[in-house]
Amino acid sequence: MLLGEDAENILLESKAAVFGVGGVGGHCVDALVRCGLGRIAIFDSAKVKPSNLNRQICAKKSTVGMKKVEAMSLHIADVSDCITEAFDCFVTRENAEELIPADADIIIDAVDNVTAKIALIEAAARCGIPILSSMGAGNRLEPDKIRIADIFETSIDPLSRVMRRELRKRGIKKLKVVYSVEEPNAPASVPFVPGAFGLALASEAVRTILERKRRISFNE
Repeated sequence: MLLGEDAENILLESKAAVFGVGGVGGHCVDALVRCGLGRIAIFDSAKVKPSNLNRQICAKKSTVGMKKVEAMSLHIADVSDCITEAFDCFVTRENAEELIPADADIIIDAVDNVTAKIALIEAAARCGIPILSSMGAGNRLEPDKIRIADIFETSIDPLSRVMRRELRKRGIKKLKVVYSVEEPNAPASVPFVPGAFGLALASEAVRTILERKRRISFNE
């Protein structure tokens, strides 16, 4: 009702590729599948640790030690009928384009490594698939300071500053990101900021999918 009469069918026929299913990416995946997304591919090379229990949706006492993509797949199956593909791997410049599913409608970058982020963004541009990228969610306390903007309109966030510099070097002129205007504090994380980042990414991803497919349908 909120997204439009055609939204259910559009989302059911759509696919997202989410790289990183930790504090940010896990909440993004959860929101996407609960919205009725039909297919999702998830990528992560880490295992669930006890230190993840305070903020990661796939982290439970019962999943500690499990691969995150396996734990996330179990979570998805508990809340949705979304068809899930899970890949236990780390993104590099050499494999980024190969990992991106050719039938993906949106790519979500929720990894915490600058080199991997840039590799994904460049590969997405070559593949012609929209990508949304998460900037720094850690070391912050205030979810109301989260913003969605083009990377070149961001401020305050140190990761955004690094990414702007690196993207300029590579001739990439635009990138939609979720970031925070809160100054980072002590090196720690709490549940509400990474979770809110993930929900913001999912919201923007759903809007992007619907707008793109409605435009294509209208033009046809």
